[in-house]
Amino acid sequence: MPLAYGALLAGVVFISTSAIWVRFSASPPAVTAAYRLLFTVLLMAPFVRPRWRSIFGQWRALSAVERRLVMASGALLAVHFDLWFWSLDFTSVASSVVLVTLQPLFTFVGGMIAFGERPGVWMWLGGLFAIAGSALIGWGDFAVGSEALFGDALALLAALFVSLYWMIGQRVRPKLDATAYTFFVYGAATVVLFGLAALKGERPVAHRPEDWGYFLALALFPTLLGHSLFNWVIRWIPASTLSVAILGEAVGSALLAYWVFGETLHLGQWVGGTLILVGIALAILHPPERAEGGR
Repeated sequence: MPLAYGALLAGVVFISTSAIWVRFSASPPAVTAAYRLLFTVLLMAPFVRPRWRSIFGQWRALSAVERRLVMASGALLAVHFDLWFWSLDFTSVASSVVLVTLQPLFTFVGGMIAFGERPGVWMWLGGLFAIAGSALIGWGDFAVGSEALFGDALALLAALFVSLYWMIGQRVRPKLDATAYTFFVYGAATVVLFGLAALKGERPVAHRPEDWGYFLALALFPTLLGHSLFNWVIRWIPASTLSVAILGEAVGSALLAYWVFGETLHLGQWVGGTLILVGIALAILHPPERAEGGR
């Protein structure tokens, strides 16, 4: 479906703005993530209200297991955000980003187990190229030591949780339209994130007045116009392909940091960005095959 791949590309562009808004915000990670999703739900409300009968009708049509999976998807997204942001308190940005971008490996294996998918050699190469490209982009900023090891473990867990999030989306999303699915998932994630912020003793308000604007920007661009597009296309594009395409965020973020903050783009970033784009192209052109009887 060509439209789905166009939406996938647009989603990658929009999620690339996430790091910029997070860097501008001075509020704690869990609070930033919680308001990001709360504002997303509020922005969706005017579109959900006229269709609430249809949307909640779809919810009632789900089985009990499918409802729990939708709620679990929101919780996984929330924990992913919190773990990833928390990892940055202990390890370098490069170490964290590289470990989080191992998500294609989890989705490849998960797709084989849960959906009977069989990624071919070219798709495996695409995933490895994209991961290697991400590592090159952050080369020279890796952290070492016991604290860094803890942060790296948090980032790796974040990769696992977001992989499970995409896999549940692949399983449940065909039962709900995109608006209904994202509304329920973001609502569940919002509740979980405010709970996590409370458990960590974080003050649940913006630490500076301008942070409210950054929360709104995070809700509008990387979430509504980024993650929501991914939740729409996952009906047609496997989670394994999607997880590779999302690594294009590293390229977009580097270019935006160059433009917004004047950061230098070194040779490793140019080479890494090229590897990521080649990897994405291979993953899209060689999607996984489904085994007989695979969902």
